[in-house]
Amino acid sequence: MCGVFGIFGHDEAANLTYLGLHALQHRGQESAGIISCDSGALKSWRQMGLVADVFTVPVLERLTGRAAIGHVRYSTAGVSHLKNAQPLMAEYVRGKLAVAHNGNLVNAQALKDELGASGAIFQSDADNEVIIHLIARSKETAFEARVVEALARVQGAYSLLFLTERELVAVRDPHGFRPLVLGRLKNSYVLASETTALDLIEAELIREIEPGEMVVIDSEGMRSSFPLQKARPGRCIFELVYFAKPDSSLFGLSVYDVRKQLGMQLARESPAAADLVIACPDSGVPAAIGYSQVSGIPYDVGLIRSHYVGRTFIEPRDSIRHFGVKLKLSAVRSVLKGKRVVVVDDSIVRGTTSRKIVKMLKAAGASEVHLRISSPPTRWPCYYGIDTPSRQELIASSHSIDEIARYVTADSLGYLSQEGLGAAAGDPEAKTFCRACFTGEYLTEGLSPTAGR
Repeated sequence: MCGVFGIFGHDEAANLTYLGLHALQHRGQESAGIISCDSGALKSWRQMGLVADVFTVPVLERLTGRAAIGHVRYSTAGVSHLKNAQPLMAEYVRGKLAVAHNGNLVNAQALKDELGASGAIFQSDADNEVIIHLIARSKETAFEARVVEALARVQGAYSLLFLTERELVAVRDPHGFRPLVLGRLKNSYVLASETTALDLIEAELIREIEPGEMVVIDSEGMRSSFPLQKARPGRCIFELVYFAKPDSSLFGLSVYDVRKQLGMQLARESPAAADLVIACPDSGVPAAIGYSQVSGIPYDVGLIRSHYVGRTFIEPRDSIRHFGVKLKLSAVRSVLKGKRVVVVDDSIVRGTTSRKIVKMLKAAGASEVHLRISSPPTRWPCYYGIDTPSRQELIASSHSIDEIARYVTADSLGYLSQEGLGAAAGDPEAKTFCRACFTGEYLTEGLSPTAGR
């Protein structure tokens, strides 16, 4: 996951972009960047690290102008390195161009090989640099026409923001894998990955950018078109399960309400004889509350999260991920001692984090630990912007639920069913969300349930 933010027509464009990126920090913690436009000049600042550390007051003072785009990153394509920090900026025959990308292009390497064979030189490993090259090679005159021609060549997930000397352009892929919303702040337009960024700067939500839609904002105002070929809806269900902030509205749904419904359905499907329900914070909290309400088992706080440690799932290296579990969570012994505990989490990926959590709870005195997961087993890698590991590393791809329970040392383990997931997300017929990580049914050409990573 990554987070993107853009604003056009405001004297404090860079400062507001800083605030927007701060609200989206949960979507990427490796690097942050802002590019502003001032009287036709694009000004850039990108660094590794968190938003609050990357952007000091002197830096923001240099990012003048009435338009800006920003990006927070965690890597799915390309290593964690400054050269891959976004937004990317380039100069070509028709001027300067900056682009911020949330998603993953499944045919990026094939396009890169093709472009490289004809002489293209790449400055980064980021897959959206391919789009810059395709735009630069287009014979179209208007910038938006160049973008359309370039995007006709790419496949996969993209919510894109482009900034030129004259305009801000937003495009969402035809499946709508990744979220993108449009807002208004007085006389300026705002674009963001999630509504939580609009809320922070007190912008009004206008609507979601539709799958396959292009929005162009310039001095004349805003205009919308649908130049891309239509496709089956494929909004990422894992955004609702884990990634998005619970105070956001995503795909027309309250993230908090969906997660609570996931927990309520989980309690119906996978009850447990227990004294206490706790959450694996923070993403498991709404589901744990829902589980408690339906089961009648009291909810309490048995795990405390340190907010000085990032999200363990999106740390780029295993060594940091394993170490981060110990730093991130601590058990409340007085709550857990002698209790049969249901602990609710959003997912199990490799199983290593769950194993450490269960052992931590038992070491703190819990007599039994019953692990409940508010999504189905994650059996397939994601190619659309979530950094899930290879299928061989996904524990549910090769182990039964009982085997996973034994590995994580839980007294019992229960997952939410596919039907329960669809009911909670308002998609009972599985027609509007991408569930490839659970089913192996990918929505783009060239990927199949046998694909590895």
